[in-house]
Amino acid sequence: MSSPSPLSNESIAPSSPETDPKRGHRRHRLVRSLKRPAQFLSFWVAIALPFVHLPLLAQGLGDPAVTLTFVVLLAVNALALYVGHGYNQR
Repeated sequence: MSSPSPLSNESIAPSSPETDPKRGHRRHRLVRSLKRPAQFLSFWVAIALPFVHLPLLAQGLGDPAVTLTFVVLLAVNALALYVGHGYNQR
């Protein structure tokens, strides 16, 4: 058997990141500073991607690789629309 620790549990401060207010504030500032550029990029990607879809549709979706590419680009376009929908709104 081991002997009890000389330190009580109350003397050890919790080390979770939620207890440090500076760390949470830094993370919040980082998210706020990245939000606008991410919305900007997503907005313009959502506008440009349909022009990439057109040649794929003109070629036809008979080839499985072309179909997969089209579906992946469609999913990326939907994600870009979701992320960029609030860009340039006050």
